[in-house]
Amino acid sequence: MTAVTRHAESTPHTLFMALELGSTTWKLAFSRAGDDHVRVRTMLARDVERLRDEIAKAKARFDLPTETPVRSCYEAGRDGFWVHRALLADGIQNVVVDPASIAVDRRARRAKTDRLDAIALVRQLINATGGDRRGWREVHVPSCQAEADRQLQREWDVCRADRTRVRNRIQGLLATQGLRLTLTGDFPERLARVRLWDDNPLAPELVARLTREWTQLRQIETRRAAIVRARRARLAAHTDTIAQQVTQLTQLRGIGVTGALTLSSELFAWRAFTNPRQIGACVGLTPTPYRSDQTIREQGISRSGNRRVRALSIELAWKWLQWQPDSALTRWFHDHFGRHHRARRIGIVAVARKLLIALWRYVETGQIPAGAIVRA
Repeated sequence: MTAVTRHAESTPHTLFMALELGSTTWKLAFSRAGDDHVRVRTMLARDVERLRDEIAKAKARFDLPTETPVRSCYEAGRDGFWVHRALLADGIQNVVVDPASIAVDRRARRAKTDRLDAIALVRQLINATGGDRRGWREVHVPSCQAEADRQLQREWDVCRADRTRVRNRIQGLLATQGLRLTLTGDFPERLARVRLWDDNPLAPELVARLTREWTQLRQIETRRAAIVRARRARLAAHTDTIAQQVTQLTQLRGIGVTGALTLSSELFAWRAFTNPRQIGACVGLTPTPYRSDQTIREQGISRSGNRRVRALSIELAWKWLQWQPDSALTRWFHDHFGRHHRARRIGIVAVARKLLIALWRYVETGQIPAGAIVRA
């Protein structure tokens, strides 16, 4: 007897629901274990009262008592985790599924609609509940406070990217005219006095656009300064877990405030890891070998999980080699990859994975990475 069959016999009075979340409408798929029939309904997005009504109607349709437990799921996406929290508040046992883990038909052309996706998702939920978890990976949902703690550092990343984008756009517009100006406070005055190669002034339309771009840049600089003040105030208070971990991480040479804040808010402060392998899998730094008959090759890292921490870990790995030259990890890198330029780019990924594990141990137990230099 299979696990799915045993589950169908042991929990016949459970209503399963899958939500396919769209920007304007949601598709709801209801079914029971051991029942091939799937009830599909369409409702307006974000209408929680209508969702409760549809659940009640589905129980009546399947001849289930009103107190029947409900298990639901939906794919992680732009709606975040508020739907998950709303379902839990109504007593519904919900899970958020990683959409990249769900197995799909590999044919080049296949029918794909929200209705078909919802039906397939509710059937996979029934199988996963019964023990068949192939092609099923659930997302670890952060608490409300953990999600709020991320906002300041993520805003810093967005602000920094916007600042770089606008500065590059201004310099690019100047480069089309053969000019280059430093973006200091008197930029508008110097822009009015600048001359082209033929001693003519800039076109008024270009000057107007550059002035508006400069105004946007000044607004971003003001926002950036406010974020810096907020970060300093948070670290100075030293009252929450993130501030304490940042203080601890920045004692190691090669790790600054920005990197420590990202590691803490995105990874260490709210995720409870039990072994080092979970860290590599969470960040997407695990290998993905391809072995089929005579074909054996490495496809690189999986690139799943938190992309912010993954990108930061590579940057921290290079900084670690620079600022921690006597550490055991740096010596291991030079012994294995130091003489080959291409191999260094591959080996730095292994350094990043080992460094994250060492920093996790340092945060959890206070164990300093072997040979690392600690700031006074």
